[in-house]
Amino acid sequence: MRVLQLIDSLNAGGAEKLAISYANVLADRYGASFLCATREEGMLKNQLANNVTYLFLKKTKTFDFAAIRRLVHFVKTHQITIIHAHASSYFFAFLVKMYYSNIKIVWHDHYGNSEALHQRKSLPITIASFGMSAVISVNHLLKEWAVKKLYVKRVMYFPNFPVKNENEVPQTKLMGIEGKRIVCLANLRPQKDHKNLIDAFAKCTEQFPQWTLHLVGKNFQDAYAEEIEAYVSYKKLEKVLYMYGSREDISHILAQCDIGVLSSKSEGLPIALLEYGLHGVSVVVTDVGECSKVVYNEQVGYIVPAQNSEALAEKLQLLMQNEEIRARIASNFTKHIEQNYSKEAIINKIHNLYTEIDKA
Repeated sequence: MRVLQLIDSLNAGGAEKLAISYANVLADRYGASFLCATREEGMLKNQLANNVTYLFLKKTKTFDFAAIRRLVHFVKTHQITIIHAHASSYFFAFLVKMYYSNIKIVWHDHYGNSEALHQRKSLPITIASFGMSAVISVNHLLKEWAVKKLYVKRVMYFPNFPVKNENEVPQTKLMGIEGKRIVCLANLRPQKDHKNLIDAFAKCTEQFPQWTLHLVGKNFQDAYAEEIEAYVSYKKLEKVLYMYGSREDISHILAQCDIGVLSSKSEGLPIALLEYGLHGVSVVVTDVGECSKVVYNEQVGYIVPAQNSEALAEKLQLLMQNEEIRARIASNFTKHIEQNYSKEAIINKIHNLYTEIDKA
């Protein structure tokens, strides 16, 4: 059984991180593992293990028949039996199956705007679902949607899992005072609602002026990024709020922080939340996607309503003012993540799914 992880790019993001994690872990389990980036490479390519066979297609359009033929040739050459397509790469996998019907497709749905599924364009996914052997959803809302909308018998929920990059090179030195740093791992996208976080943090600075906020995530140099940068200036937070863009040394960054926050108005199951737990950071997150299933009570972290800066500020201040509570919550959360979101448990599940599909 040979499996190819398919992803559009290797830029920093949750789906991209998970695709690489699957490829790396399966290389150790199966002795052979494959990953293909269809459209764009990125910094996460450096996290790919040496024993993973890698292909970059340089796809330029939706119906790029030359790229399809190159991937079909790669699949046949390496005797790959399953394509595990992540996020929006499902349609390219479907086109490959039109050329090579023997291949089986597993689609991993990472859709982050699961609070607005009624707005999702479902027709391309519905068409492609005729070629899918299974769908993996990262939260229960997405699973229910797939059951109702798609023509696939096997639809299941698999939680994401965090992995430390063992080959990470420490590079980023955060600004601010040690012991008084808040971090938000989130690309600059509207669904991440950075403005809500900035409003909450501005309220906190009145009582806790020594604390700093650190935004780590890709800046797409678009209107949203300009809006966030302008809002930081409007709130006069330039001396206590720092933006770093995409970074590779996430473990090193989290080791310098005390509180991890996500202020999203929509999510699937954010890898960032699991990474906070893996690295011993206390958390405050909004009640979206699967977040409340992960942070299930106040012994492991705080859940607040989305788009409510008052509630977010209140919980941040509780952690900021009490180091003992921060340490206890962080310790509890780490144990919870290690016990319930370990790579071993998820890889066993995916192995069983692959085996079932391969034999079908």
